Amino acid sequence: MKIAIGSDHGGFSLKEIIKEHLQQKSIEFKDFGTDSEASCDYSEFAEAVGEAVVSGIYDRGIIICGTGIGISIAANKIPGVRCAVVGDCFSAKATRQHNDTNILALGARVVGSGLALEIVDTWLGTEFEGGRHQQRIDKITEIEKKYCR
Repeated sequence: MKIAIGSDHGGFSLKEIIKEHLQQKSIEFKDFGTDSEASCDYSEFAEAVGEAVVSGIYDRGIIICGTGIGISIAANKIPGVRCAVVGDCFSAKATRQHNDTNILALGARVVGSGLALEIVDTWLGTEFEGGRHQQRIDKITEIEKKYCR
């Protein structure tokens, strides 16, 4: 599995912790920025990670800002991205099983690093169930096609 990861300044420290965790688990990843806690715009990194995932070069993405909200909104503007802000392991599992999310958004000011790593492990370790859930994903894709011209 190949992971694209990115953050703004608010998520930088947590991103570094997650990168170390992925490295310890021998999970391949690429950091799409930012490279410091200097103020920057989350949309740039949401776009870079989103494009990397929908291109198929990376299997999934992880994006982080202060709350996870702004960066997830930006990522979800990219056709083919299904990004969810997650703050607990139950949601991490459900969003993979039922929504086939391909990008995980975290809020560095909302979840601590210990919980964030548990969320990442749960999300990465959970597969999409398909079946009735695929029908729902297909309907989301149709909505996307209707409005993204």
